[in-house]
Amino acid sequence: MPTPSTPPEIAIAGRLIGAAHPPYVICELSGNHNGSLDRALAMVDAAAATGCDAIKIQTYTADTITMDVDRPEFKIHGGLWDGRSLYELYQEAQTPFDWHPAIFARAAERGVTIFSSPFDETAIDLLDRLGAPAFKIASFEAVDLPLIRYAAAKGKPLIISTGMANLSEIEAAKDAALTAGAAGVVLLHCVSSYPAALEDANVRTVADMARRFDCPIGLSDHTHGTAASVAAIALGASVIEKHFTLARSDGGPDAAFSLEPAEFSTLVRETKDAWTALGRAHYDLLGSEKANRQFRRSLYVAADVKAGEVLSRANVRSIRPGNGLPPAELDKVLGRVAVRDLKRGEPLAWEMVGS
Repeated sequence: MPTPSTPPEIAIAGRLIGAAHPPYVICELSGNHNGSLDRALAMVDAAAATGCDAIKIQTYTADTITMDVDRPEFKIHGGLWDGRSLYELYQEAQTPFDWHPAIFARAAERGVTIFSSPFDETAIDLLDRLGAPAFKIASFEAVDLPLIRYAAAKGKPLIISTGMANLSEIEAAKDAALTAGAAGVVLLHCVSSYPAALEDANVRTVADMARRFDCPIGLSDHTHGTAASVAAIALGASVIEKHFTLARSDGGPDAAFSLEPAEFSTLVRETKDAWTALGRAHYDLLGSEKANRQFRRSLYVAADVKAGEVLSRANVRSIRPGNGLPPAELDKVLGRVAVRDLKRGEPLAWEMVGS
């Protein structure tokens, strides 16, 4: 008989990630600091208090991620950021490099893992110096194999979002990471729409990716609420990434599809509860069920019966509790005679029944 394969897993800062472990929930701060370091630090405090497993930021400047060029393709058309230039958006949303040491230090004080999405080599080098235990590759960068290889060469795990990537591009990104030295890869199903509609979430992709790729699979969730994330756990996701803000009413580049602190705490609780509820496939009696076994149905004397009287549906019934013969024996019992007087309410046993 073949030995079951070991589910793939990786470790980030000593925390094992894989289907055999509770979900790893990443709190994405993104650009919702609104240009304030004090707010960014307050977000770290609030994120840590939700019980998340890790906090993630993004490491780029407008100049490292795009160019300030007045051409149509550098403009955003439609969606949350309609009409804005890429340069303008990233200039607003960037987390300055010189903030990073303070943000990392605050996360360490709060006892929560922190890492980031780098968008160029200088960002990777900065994060490596700060001791980031992993790198997150954003969906738009999943096709940038040189960037992936440079990050992988640092010898840390890579978490790669796959929004917009086809199967061959996902395979190429994973292979590039592993061959360049990454200490494991996590692939996140992602819909690169901001926000993403629930009907577009297609979280069944999580289970399909788990069959196709020998690595932990997760979800980078841009939908409103927690439903898609909980559904993903039920389908085998090991990692959930979700955007976070102190308050949507404060605004911010990603505020519209971010969770507030109480909502994020709910996300953490519900995804971990969903994983606990998955358990294992089995049909054995649980210890917690044993006390109730006595209340299953069984055959009881439903009316007084004289010795020698025939047993019938008028004097034998299948009822709760379960101290009598199993209900499946009813047809064998009917038509036989009582070997002694039987009292209403007695559990029926074979020694009470003759031929």
